[in-house]
Amino acid sequence: MSAPTLPTLFIPHGAGPCFFMDWDPADTWHRMADWLRAVPRHVGPRPQAVVVVSAHWEAPAFTVNGQADPPLLYDYGGFPPHTYELTYPVAGAPAVAARVRALLEAAGLETAEESRRGLDHGVFIPFRLIHPDADVPIVQLSLRRGLDPAEHLAAGRALAPLRREGVLIV
Repeated sequence: MSAPTLPTLFIPHGAGPCFFMDWDPADTWHRMADWLRAVPRHVGPRPQAVVVVSAHWEAPAFTVNGQADPPLLYDYGGFPPHTYELTYPVAGAPAVAARVRALLEAAGLETAEESRRGLDHGVFIPFRLIHPDADVPIVQLSLRRGLDPAEHLAAGRALAPLRREGVLIV
C-alpha cells in the first residue's frame, strides 16, 4: 500500500507575533489561533517534515534553508519586547532541503541554499500553534524575486512528489 498524499496548504499567520500578545478585545486572534491549532487534524497523517514557502523571503533563485538547527528571524518591528524572545526550537531537514533543490533543478529552475538565515515569522509564529512541541522538522523555501507566476506554478508542480513522500507543503 502506498503512503497517503499529504495536502498542500495556504495558512495565515496574523499580524506579526499577534497570538502571543494581549489585545483589546482579548479574543481578537482566538479564531485564527484555534484554526491553526486544528491544522494537524485536517492534514491527516503526521508529516515527516514540512516545506514552508514564505511570503516574507524573496531571493534571486528559489533558495532553500538547509540548516539542521535553523535560528529564528524576528522580521517584525514595533511589538512588545517579549515577542523578540519567543522560541521555537524546531529542527531543519537537510535531506529534505536537498530533495527540494533536486526536484526544482530537475524542472529547470535555478536554486540556491542558505545556511545562515533564520526561519521568519511567517514560519515560526503559525507553527508554534500548529506543532507546539516543535517536533516536525521544517525547511523554508524562498519565493523567487520578481514573483513570476509561471515560475512559481512550475515550482509547485516540481515539488508535488514530496506530498507522497510524507512532506507537507505550506
